[in-house]
Amino acid sequence: MTPEDERDLDDLLLLLKETRGFDFTGYKRNTLVRRLARRLEALKLNAYGEYRDYLELHPEEYTRLFDSLLINVTSFFRDAAAWQRLRESVLPALVEHKDTGRPIRVWSAGCATGEEAYTIAMVLAEELGVDAFRERVKIYGTDLDEKALHLARTGVYSERALGEVPLDLRETYFEPVDNGFTFRRDLRRQLIFGRNDLTRDAPISRVDLLVVRNTLMYFNTEMQVNIVRRFHFALADSGFLFMGKAEMLLNHSDRFEPVDLRMRLFKKVRPVGHSSRATWSAVGSASDLAARLPALASVALASGPVAQLVLDLPGDLALANSRAEALFNLGPRDVGRPFQDLEVSYRPVELRSVIEQARRELRTVELREVGWRRPGQPEDSVFDISVVPLLASGDLAGISIHFNDVTRYRRLRDELEEANRQLEQAYEELQSLNEELETTNEELQSTNEELETTNEELQSTNEELETMNEELQSTNDELQQINDALAARTIELDEVNRFVSSVVRSLGDAVVVLDDRLRVIVWSPGAEELWGVRAGEAVGANLSALDIGLPLDTLSPRLRAALADGAGPREKAEGLALDAFNRRGRPVALSVQVSRLRAEDDDTRGLILVMNVRGDG
Repeated sequence: MTPEDERDLDDLLLLLKETRGFDFTGYKRNTLVRRLARRLEALKLNAYGEYRDYLELHPEEYTRLFDSLLINVTSFFRDAAAWQRLRESVLPALVEHKDTGRPIRVWSAGCATGEEAYTIAMVLAEELGVDAFRERVKIYGTDLDEKALHLARTGVYSERALGEVPLDLRETYFEPVDNGFTFRRDLRRQLIFGRNDLTRDAPISRVDLLVVRNTLMYFNTEMQVNIVRRFHFALADSGFLFMGKAEMLLNHSDRFEPVDLRMRLFKKVRPVGHSSRATWSAVGSASDLAARLPALASVALASGPVAQLVLDLPGDLALANSRAEALFNLGPRDVGRPFQDLEVSYRPVELRSVIEQARRELRTVELREVGWRRPGQPEDSVFDISVVPLLASGDLAGISIHFNDVTRYRRLRDELEEANRQLEQAYEELQSLNEELETTNEELQSTNEELETTNEELQSTNEELETMNEELQSTNDELQQINDALAARTIELDEVNRFVSSVVRSLGDAVVVLDDRLRVIVWSPGAEELWGVRAGEAVGANLSALDIGLPLDTLSPRLRAALADGAGPREKAEGLALDAFNRRGRPVALSVQVSRLRAEDDDTRGLILVMNVRGDG
């Protein structure tokens, strides 16, 4: 490709990105060049610049171009061995990792017309059971091609498309409709299809299983690295990646580890976190620090943002900061009292046993999200409580209790979860309504599905093989049409032969047709019966060479004369009377009528002999 062609191709790709939102700059160059060449050849154009002008004048060409560039090759249970391995190794581990009742999220990236997304639905429904599938599973199918997504949302497939689906699964998960079979509507709501550009759009997050089969191979190396990074982010910890047989992750061992390399099953590797801890340093001399420390500690404890209580070794309340005093209605009179006599020891939660555990084990004991509704408060407050043993020179000196108010964070988290739930529910309802409207519209129309059945391309060699397969398929179709035409002609020929045979049998007791050299062309069944010579022996032989009871010495001169002058004697209807002997050697009286065999130009091409027995031989 010349530099000028390269520039024209870049301009064409920029046009597609700016006008239609499809960015093909990350696709493999050879694939784009070959598929664009098909459109140029079909339109009899010679350059990309001409094609760009054609697109601007004929917007409908965009649809045909995208159908050619977006290779929607998919099927149910494609590579059955890989799906079986997924069912045996990955799904049990995935289900075991998820707690009972927790949702399972699956992303089918590059789902095309949806066959693989529905395949995932069937295998998960078999693994979990239909009821659990409805409650726990959510499958997201994404693709660039809106036309393919439209077919996926409809979920209607022909009997041919379901050829690879086992019969028991087909009967369980598909229902017959007018133009094929549709996926069960009660399970269909667990699948959501939408447009997503893997090169630009944000990935779907917290995914437990990501299925991207034979999609990465269409992108160049740089774009593949970016997409794999997005996939790693999208997967939850211990999530699984299921790729096609044409793809590998040779340079991403830091992100994925193989479960079954041959079947292209991988597991996410958790990133190793690095943390650092800053150290505090004291400023000033040791004497200054010692003088300031008691006052500083007192002020720091009193003004701390977290409610804090300190118990001495016998278990009496030694210190309480201002936030703790306000929270638990404590005063100076309570300092020095046994902690177990105070209300805070058992409200909002029983702390005496927790304090004893911290004393015994000399470690911090934490209580998370402890709810407490204080008098006069409309809602519960939520606290994270930490019971910390205070050690001095390795010995227990007291107990510190921290009450961290997390009510606001808990409320924000609940509101966020509720908002996410409502948003997801609204999105699902909107999606379901949209899909139902599209399905209704599809049912009102009569559409014929045309699925492109080209082989995927692993490398440039596979791509050429794909082209050869398509050409062979076209040739096979043409041969099939020729075979059909030949079969029809054979039937017509058989009918003509039967008609000619009936005509020949109707002309007389025996009919013989000769060519211009008196060689037998037609030897009727009556002639076989009369003279005892089979048609296979007679056809092609000269009449005079046949050993039959016909007086050829009398007949042959007349026949040659008829051929010589082209007019010959025309016998009357009773014909030429001859005495002959039949196949049994018995004499027979024959009436032989000789007629000329004429061509379209009225030339004599042979003779027709009609022989009738005039009496019993």
